Amino acid sequence: MSSVLIHPASYDDIDRAVDKAFSLFSPDLAGKKVLIKPNVLRSAAPADGVTTHPALLSAVVEKVRKADPASLVVGDNPGLHGYGANRDCFAATGLLDAAGRYYKNIGHDPVQLPFNPAYMEQVSVSREVLDADVVISLPKFKTHGLTIVTGAIKNSYGILPGAFKARLHKAADLPERFHEVVVDVFMLRPADFFIVDAVVGMEGNGPASPDLRDIGCVIAGDNAVAVDSVMAQMMGIDPGALRFLCYAREAGLGDFDPRSIRIEGKLEAIPDFKLPPLTGDAIARDDSAHELIANRMEVRPRVDAQACTGCGTCADQCPVAALSMEDAAKDAGAEILPILDEKTCIACFCCQEVCPEMAIRLE
Repeated sequence: MSSVLIHPASYDDIDRAVDKAFSLFSPDLAGKKVLIKPNVLRSAAPADGVTTHPALLSAVVEKVRKADPASLVVGDNPGLHGYGANRDCFAATGLLDAAGRYYKNIGHDPVQLPFNPAYMEQVSVSREVLDADVVISLPKFKTHGLTIVTGAIKNSYGILPGAFKARLHKAADLPERFHEVVVDVFMLRPADFFIVDAVVGMEGNGPASPDLRDIGCVIAGDNAVAVDSVMAQMMGIDPGALRFLCYAREAGLGDFDPRSIRIEGKLEAIPDFKLPPLTGDAIARDDSAHELIANRMEVRPRVDAQACTGCGTCADQCPVAALSMEDAAKDAGAEILPILDEKTCIACFCCQEVCPEMAIRLE
């Protein structure tokens, strides 16, 4: 039987809920490599309720730091809007300050792993995720137009850097297939401990809805299926109606049946909580969402030949060696220029981030 903690909290006293979560679940962190993964969907102010609140991250970082880990990394790969702007997204959300010296752009060093061939033969996963002994996931209590609930399982979609998120969205095509994709991604490296920011949650057509709800709690657990089941029940949803939870249970990841979950605290359904359609049609029929996904799959870095100095920093830092330095045209500003292999490029846009001359644009 899994346990899930529901503890009252505000952003001013969230450290109390974090203390309770660590006391109840006692994650073994001493001497371990620890990765903390917040939900950094895109650049947004903390008050927008789109991302994990920096108060929660700060409290968790302090708790982990005191546990004397061998190493600590705080990182995420932002969503479709955030490719190539990892640090900027962390800064805008307040999470960069909350992470302090432990922040790292985890999109710079991906590892290729076999995946479900029904969608893609291989995907890239951030090496820091795979190298971690303990992964602590900090989801935001939100709705999602495709998966209805985005929480413990869906937060792991951010272990994929760059355009792999968009490519899998496109490959899944139908909502019920995307439910399976997010579980398949989660299983690449299941997180070990979950602390959900449910102080202020999101209802309506998430994951970037303007409809926020004061919920006033933190949810924590060490089983993703149980945590997401509790979130669903709080939203007024039968967990068995969510395809991704059924698929996760079939895969042996845990049980969503309320009778199999021990609640530490008080579980109450939120009155009149607004949900997207349980079919997932909120995004599936949204032309603008499909256009965004298609655009993110097609955008590629382009070099301004006049501004480029041929220093090779972009090629050196490209995580998949998609850039090589070659002889340039005579009228170029540099004698050599980076040339892109578009088939190899994963659209993480690390090259744009590291270019000292700001000579790379996205087209």
